[in-house]
Amino acid sequence: MRRRLLLSTLAVAVVAILLLGVPLAYATHKLIYEEARQSLGREAASILGGVALDLQSRAQVDPGKIAQAYPGRYISITLPDGRRVTAGPRPRPGAALLTAGGTANRVRVEVARPAAGVQDEALRQLLLIGSLALLGVAVTVGLAMFQARKLTLPLIDLAETADRLGTGNARPRRRRYGIAEVDRVAEVLDRSAVRIADLLAASREFASDASHQLRTPLTALSMRLEEMIEAAEYPDVVREEGAAAIAQTERLVAVVEQLLARAKHDRTGAAVAAPIDQIITQQVEEWRPIFRRDGREIELTGERGLAGVANPEGLSQIIATLLDNSLVHGGGTVTINTKPGAGSVVVEVGDQGAGIPAELEPRIFERSVSSGNGTGLGLYLARSLAAVDGGRLELIGSRPAVFGVFLRPATEARLAEERVVIGPT
Repeated sequence: MRRRLLLSTLAVAVVAILLLGVPLAYATHKLIYEEARQSLGREAASILGGVALDLQSRAQVDPGKIAQAYPGRYISITLPDGRRVTAGPRPRPGAALLTAGGTANRVRVEVARPAAGVQDEALRQLLLIGSLALLGVAVTVGLAMFQARKLTLPLIDLAETADRLGTGNARPRRRRYGIAEVDRVAEVLDRSAVRIADLLAASREFASDASHQLRTPLTALSMRLEEMIEAAEYPDVVREEGAAAIAQTERLVAVVEQLLARAKHDRTGAAVAAPIDQIITQQVEEWRPIFRRDGREIELTGERGLAGVANPEGLSQIIATLLDNSLVHGGGTVTINTKPGAGSVVVEVGDQGAGIPAELEPRIFERSVSSGNGTGLGLYLARSLAAVDGGRLELIGSRPAVFGVFLRPATEARLAEERVVIGPT
């Protein structure tokens, strides 16, 4: 922007100087020559009058006296009797001359001077005009640099302020720059910073309150389940179901903790080399009865024994979300395929349903976007949980729908542990 301001101001200055300077130079040049010719004309008239007086008094015309009175001029006088009298130095052959003359009472007077002197005077005036034009350009550039700096520095500062707001640093700067329009933008940014700070504070307070309020009933639920197991009449069946319910409750607690960490913009720090098969098997055991009630099945394919860097509870929640999404919006058999990818471990979850409508495909992971009566939060939160631990959730196929969970390979977790152990010594 600063460069554009400089170039535009310089262009305006040059155009203005050309529009004024060229006509001024032309008028000055013409005026100098006109003044020289008029001066020669006055000299010729003065000499003509002097010769006329000499002739009336019957005196001789003295060329030496005339040459002394008009130095640097070549004067030619033609008398009534035809005689020709000259005064002054004779010009060199071929030299450019300025001439003027006059006639009275049969007396002819011609005055000439070299044009070089007039040309030198005209050149000096043109150089003076050119110097003033260059000075004007230099002054314009200096003022343009000052104005450009005065305008661009506040804009750079405002850009930094907006970038700070984007990173969550919502502290108002209260800085003003003496430019009404820029100060208006600064005021708007300061008010936005205050509002963002209030919203962030409210969000974090809500997350903390929600987490606290959820922990208490979840803890009570876990205790009641344990008491139910201990007091069961048929311990084998109840213990199995109670253990499953407790495991589900513990995963719910972990999910609450993850959501709380995400609301605080913190990483969970619980990413480990998780056994993919174990997590998928546990989820299939929980969801298979539900699918079978709808006449559907879950199949496991792909390579076994893979491990990826993930929070086990978070990965369980992601797979559960994909299964629930397939149950509600998909159809046919659900296939969970595990395979190693290029620098990642991939878990694919797909079904045989109609898939995702074309208009929803670019926005399927956006908040509150759903193809049915759902809330539109499941896939959004699942992708957020995957990103927390350095993974990602992507839509691989649209019709039928196939989602892929890409996890970092377990070797990265081991390398990270080695760096921590080896560390600086």
